[in-house]
Amino acid sequence: MVIFIFQTVWLFIDDLAGKDLDIWIIGKFLFYYMPTLIDKVLPLTVLLASLLTFGALAENYEFAAMKASGVSLQKAMRSIIAFVILLGVCAFFLANNVIPASEQKIFNMRRNIAKVKPAAVIVEGVFSDIEGTDMNMKVAQKSGDKDQYLNDVIIHQKSKTNLNTTVIKAQTGELISSEESDIIQLVLKDGYRYEEMQPKSAKDKRKHPFTRADFETYISNIDVSDLNNQDIEAESDIMTDKMKNVVRLTKDIDSLRDNNLKQVKAFSKNVYIRMGAFPVNVDSLKKEVETVEVTTPKKIDTTANTNDLVSLVPEWQHSQLFNNAKNSITNILNTVNGKKEELDKRYEIYNRHILSLHKKFALAFACIILFFVGAPLGAIIRKGGLGLPMVIAIILFLTYYFIGVFAENSAKKGGINPMLGAWLSTIIMMPLSVYLTKRATADRGLMGDGNFIQRITEFFKFKKKAKKA
Repeated sequence: MVIFIFQTVWLFIDDLAGKDLDIWIIGKFLFYYMPTLIDKVLPLTVLLASLLTFGALAENYEFAAMKASGVSLQKAMRSIIAFVILLGVCAFFLANNVIPASEQKIFNMRRNIAKVKPAAVIVEGVFSDIEGTDMNMKVAQKSGDKDQYLNDVIIHQKSKTNLNTTVIKAQTGELISSEESDIIQLVLKDGYRYEEMQPKSAKDKRKHPFTRADFETYISNIDVSDLNNQDIEAESDIMTDKMKNVVRLTKDIDSLRDNNLKQVKAFSKNVYIRMGAFPVNVDSLKKEVETVEVTTPKKIDTTANTNDLVSLVPEWQHSQLFNNAKNSITNILNTVNGKKEELDKRYEIYNRHILSLHKKFALAFACIILFFVGAPLGAIIRKGGLGLPMVIAIILFLTYYFIGVFAENSAKKGGINPMLGAWLSTIIMMPLSVYLTKRATADRGLMGDGNFIQRITEFFKFKKKAKKA
């Protein structure tokens, strides 16, 4: 857990460093993040602990003494197997109840840190959104005891239509505030103000008019009353798949699937209508043709071939017909490509929910499967301590972890079934656990009854002798 906590610090260093956060807030953030590491920490812990324990017992000939006393490896493992099964049940409880609540706490804290701490609103060297305003600000450097003095200020100000139409640049600036007031005064010195005009007539829009003004002092008042009243752990209405338990995920998966199908059907119907194409029942069409052939054979002989649509219009209209068809198809393709992105996002959210649902169950089984990998492997290699067992445990865990990461990323994009993406690493480890358990129970080596390399050498020697003969 300590190792993964350090990795978390590096992962969120941009959110925590240089934002005037006290130790209490950083400690709460790391405390809330610890449960989310259980799906990585617990399988590795089970694998390493079982490997070290059974390796030390085998190295000290404890298993040999047990077998001499009539205690088999299965009997020696019974109590630990029961404990590991109980641990799997607890892991499912944590994944279903504790981790979703922890994910929500982390999301709220990261979302509200910038709102609670004034120093976190403006970060040096990057554009920072100022909550509650339409301003986006970048400063090269902050100074002063409260970081109130700003150098090389650039401000993007959005219009009512959410367009970036105003840019303000200043050499220096100062933030003036007081504890009694909810207004922060931004005073800029020696700069320019650029603004794109929004003319009403189409003729003036083609000219792209804008205004430019220079100033010695520019003052802007920022209302921060909403920021000062914000709690760092205030709850939000946003719920991601990681914040939901099994019951909520099951309901949302059904609703997401139905909603996606409705979207696809509605879009398909819209395309049919725009193209003027409708699904035709082939059997009914054949019956109509047969009826027409019997009743009015002469009309069919004189009718133009409907397979060649161009022949139905005069020759001077062919160019217009082709242009209309081309424009219609181009518009439909643009619509389909635009809708495809939306549908891909919808189905990615749907896949994420299925993945999160099955990962809760896969975590419990992963603890059991990795125990049956580590315990017999420790009994076979007969090595305790933090040397070779640690190396083997890390290699096995990295294999399990990377398979899970690749499968999860592929499942999110629809490359494989989301259910398979959650279970793939556990499924791959299961045959290894069965194989190692059988070898350890039969008191055999890792690769065979004898030296594996010696067997290969003897095989090639036999081949060589056969050729000479």
